[in-house]
Amino acid sequence: MAPKPKTRAVPPAIRRGLRLWAENLADWRRLSGLTQAQLADRSGISRSTLIRLEQGDGGVSLENLLRVLRALGIFELLSRALDPYESDIGRLRSDEKLRERIRPQRLIDEDDG
Repeated sequence: MAPKPKTRAVPPAIRRGLRLWAENLADWRRLSGLTQAQLADRSGISRSTLIRLEQGDGGVSLENLLRVLRALGIFELLSRALDPYESDIGRLRSDEKLRERIRPQRLIDEDDG
């Protein structure tokens, strides 16, 4: 019998975040006057997947979450929340040219080695 794969422990802050997302998602559904079956159908996902989202299951794909947000009409709220230029730091640094690729900085100069 093959050994059971190890799962990483979910940090407490992530668990709290998942729980909060789940509660908010269920509240949005209720405020929209939709049943789980109706929202799942509109989202193109199974009802069991929606239930997992509303229970804070972190294993549900990002795509499925985005499908639900779109069906609820709140997809743009998340898009704006993730826009770096909507933050104070993003606005302050908006004049800087963003690099295409971030490379780790060397800890020791090659001449020092």
